[in-house]
Amino acid sequence: MKLPCQALLLMLSWFATFAVASAADTAPVYEMRTYTTNPGKSPDLLARFRDHTVKIIEKHGMVNVGYWVPADAKDNADTTLIYVLAHKSREAAAASWKAFRGDATWQEVQKKSELGGKIVSKVDAVFLSATDFSKVMTAGKGKGGRVFERRTYIAADGKQGALDARFRDHTIALFAKHGITNLGYFHPVDADKGAANTLIYFLAYPSREAAAASWKAFAADADWAKAKTASEKDGKLTAKVESVYLQSVDFSAIK
Repeated sequence: MKLPCQALLLMLSWFATFAVASAADTAPVYEMRTYTTNPGKSPDLLARFRDHTVKIIEKHGMVNVGYWVPADAKDNADTTLIYVLAHKSREAAAASWKAFRGDATWQEVQKKSELGGKIVSKVDAVFLSATDFSKVMTAGKGKGGRVFERRTYIAADGKQGALDARFRDHTIALFAKHGITNLGYFHPVDADKGAANTLIYFLAYPSREAAAASWKAFAADADWAKAKTASEKDGKLTAKVESVYLQSVDFSAIK
């Protein structure tokens, strides 16, 4: 029996969508998690991660990539922990978190740590896929004392591809030229987290002063001016840019 053309196209579209979703579920992913603590509870959260949580996370197949707190008060430094995990796949992440939550050791740790009240008031999780111009995000060559920066770019309508191209072809090399360490570049996986228009990346510097000097040199670079002008001949590529300076905590692999 022949299917009507419209039905056939609908079926092919469904299979294509299913194939993309299945591939996404089985591809390696990162997970950026942001914890907001109740007032005065940040030391308790850090102690729980330091003494217990990072080990239990590893026990269940997740990779601890990096842990940071904001460097500036304006970014809620006293109530925020930001960390990145790596998973073999989205399916593996779900299985790992299920095992983590059911772990008797974790349940006991959580219970004891919250005898004086709940520690965490809010958790935000964003699954990320590495861009094709990102290296594997690891601890790198830093020996501690570095300053980090998380930058989030919201692309102008229809400009995500052009923004990626500018980073791939020009920006990351110019960053390195001016002493900025490229740690990792990502897109959110899920549509409701900005998959179609968001680029999130992490940088590292020897110090906050070095960061300022590097950005000043970058902004004045003739090659950057040329690349920016050429890429924006049909309009700006970014609608919004957010920057948060970070400092690694003592139990972070990345320092």
